[in-house]
Amino acid sequence: MQLVQLADRIGATLAGGDGSVVITGCAPIDDARPDQLTFLANTKYARFLPTTQAAAVIMAPDTPCPPKVIHVIADDPYFAFRNAMVALHGSRRHPQPVGEAVNGVSNLASVHPQAIIGRGSIIHPHAVVETGASIGRDCVLYPGAYVGANGRLGDECILYPNVVVYDGCVLGNRVILHANTVIGNDGFGYATHDGAHHKIPQTGIVVVEDDVELGSGCVVERAAMGETRIGTGTKFADLISIGHGTHIGPHCLIVSLVGVAGSVKVGNQVVLGGQVGVTGHLKIGDGVQVAARAGVVQDVPSGRKVGGAPAVDLDLAKRNLLVGMDLYGLAQRVKQLQRELGRLKQDEPPVVQFPAKTRS
Repeated sequence: MQLVQLADRIGATLAGGDGSVVITGCAPIDDARPDQLTFLANTKYARFLPTTQAAAVIMAPDTPCPPKVIHVIADDPYFAFRNAMVALHGSRRHPQPVGEAVNGVSNLASVHPQAIIGRGSIIHPHAVVETGASIGRDCVLYPGAYVGANGRLGDECILYPNVVVYDGCVLGNRVILHANTVIGNDGFGYATHDGAHHKIPQTGIVVVEDDVELGSGCVVERAAMGETRIGTGTKFADLISIGHGTHIGPHCLIVSLVGVAGSVKVGNQVVLGGQVGVTGHLKIGDGVQVAARAGVVQDVPSGRKVGGAPAVDLDLAKRNLLVGMDLYGLAQRVKQLQRELGRLKQDEPPVVQFPAKTRS
């Protein structure tokens, strides 16, 4: 696609240069070829501008740029770059089943006669769809995917290999579940009596709303009663565990190795950094950002940025971290000060005690 055409496609403005140059793909700013487009959204990469070989760079208005670099102006360079990736590379194409298939359903898949399969859906060998389950239109179930009894998938859902959707759980439209993710396994619920842990039946379900994408190896537990819910547009990285009865709000970002205990209420557009742990029965407000490896043990009001374990205001957490980077050195300095204080006390002249005056 010509650069001028691509700029128009992504809603950007070409700032000079040869708009007829043909763009064949996208690449990082320090590795792009003369037929590729790149972007600058993080100022720490500005050092590559003088040496980049890219045909053009997407950047924000008023960003300093060397005269020789052709640039494309966009208010949100990262989003514009995303749109360029879609325009040039397209989305993933899903293969048809290997071997014999009828209407996209492999003869080696196990689909119960009472299951409903929507038009245009593809079901690969060794996928299983149980009784009463409903698969929407244009879905893809890769080998080993499992949808339990009365499970329900909306339209255009993708279940990669070995994804499991337990019985009764509900997925909205355009939900993507990457390999080995599990939706609706039993929550971690036990009543301890006389030293033994007795299982509490987990009678609820999981509801995953529209446009959610969960990475590989994620687990969302079904509720003991009611539902566990993942809000519209929320995205998970890999290896994340969500406890039973927890509600994650819309458009949240949850990074790898996060664990959220049960009955937590997470607001809208919350960001949980890698390895964050959240204890149960808490409320995290809208727009909260939690730094990596934090331990959240109390409610967090909307708009706060927190870090540390236990989590505190992020600025305080950073100061605590800086102090803690050399605890051994700090301990040695305290010991040295204690020794010096001891010597000073030994060198002090004796205090003369005068007898108290008595009244006649």
